[in-house]
Amino acid sequence: MDWCHYRFRSVWRLAAPPDDVYGVLERPEEYPRWWPQVREVVRVDDTTGTARFRSLLPYEIAVTVQARRSDPAARVLEVALGGDLDGRVRWTVTPEGTGTRVVYEQEVEVRARLLRTLAVPGRPLFRLNHALMMRGGRRGLATHLPSV
Repeated sequence: MDWCHYRFRSVWRLAAPPDDVYGVLERPEEYPRWWPQVREVVRVDDTTGTARFRSLLPYEIAVTVQARRSDPAARVLEVALGGDLDGRVRWTVTPEGTGTRVVYEQEVEVRARLLRTLAVPGRPLFRLNHALMMRGGRRGLATHLPSV
């Protein structure tokens, strides 16, 4: 087992139309407004940027982000990550009943030296940290959507 490799999958159910949800997710520079753990997103150009985030653990992750897919018709967003994490993230937004189902999938290799050093003993905490971050994101987005 590679202790520095992670796969995450989160499902968010939101009481908002899918196009509204997709519209918010396709503007990552606004994530810090509604997602408390996303500290900063800086757009470099039309397809790249940088992001910093921190959840429960006292450690900040910094990544570069490169857009790979932005498909409003399919409501799919994909980005490649570099920096402290190397890998990819995909958002898939679909209708569900009168609301929306959002699937977040992330597959990354940890590159940050401290996180690699603590890979074995820290793995359960790192997974918990990620789960708390995703919970914060879902709550923040649910609160933000009525104002969009």
